[in-house]
Amino acid sequence: MPAADGHADDGDLAQNSGAHNVPEYGWARSAPPHTANYLSSAINESLSDVNPETRILDIGCGNGFFIGPVSTKCNVTGIDPSVEGIDYARSAYPDGRWERLAAVPEILDLLETDPFDYVVSVEVIEHVYLPRLWAQACYNALRPGGKLICTTPYHGYLKNLTLSLTNAWDAHIDPLWDGGHIKFWSRKTLSRLLTEAGFTDIGFSGRGRLPWLWKSMVLTARKPS
Repeated sequence: MPAADGHADDGDLAQNSGAHNVPEYGWARSAPPHTANYLSSAINESLSDVNPETRILDIGCGNGFFIGPVSTKCNVTGIDPSVEGIDYARSAYPDGRWERLAAVPEILDLLETDPFDYVVSVEVIEHVYLPRLWAQACYNALRPGGKLICTTPYHGYLKNLTLSLTNAWDAHIDPLWDGGHIKFWSRKTLSRLLTEAGFTDIGFSGRGRLPWLWKSMVLTARKPS
């Protein structure tokens, strides 16, 4: 239930969604993440038609950087397991609602809110141990006809070959990065995940670096009307 300050009780939401079991990502500031220079434009283009009635949910919002600025134009909610990230988001973007919550299928019940027009999830799915739960959370959070916008590091034949030929896999996947990437997605595998969850009209674009060596990919999808 919402607390007196207008936010839900972090402890209750975290417990109910399993967020209390997720280690801190390590947010130390409210500045842009390193992916902002090649992903911000993709997010902004996808949300160019927002109006005061538009409802957006940011799953894995971190410090709120990507969607926080839009909270002055429409209804924005962000969720993340990180206490530090949510604190920064609340401080930097007070017009939004920011809750400590993991991506679970019961997401609307936990937030006690109506479905959203957009779900945005930026560089999140590569950190998720059970990606089908994430996908179902995204699907369940949307109204019929609503749109998902998600990004993740790109992997494909040419990029994987280049990483192998340059002996760069250790640096790229870095198993010593606490809270780092544990899933490595191609367009095919992420499209399959979204299709399994019920999404249609899946779109694709690459961002950052040269074509087929992209740093990240952006997939969009619709919940059927």
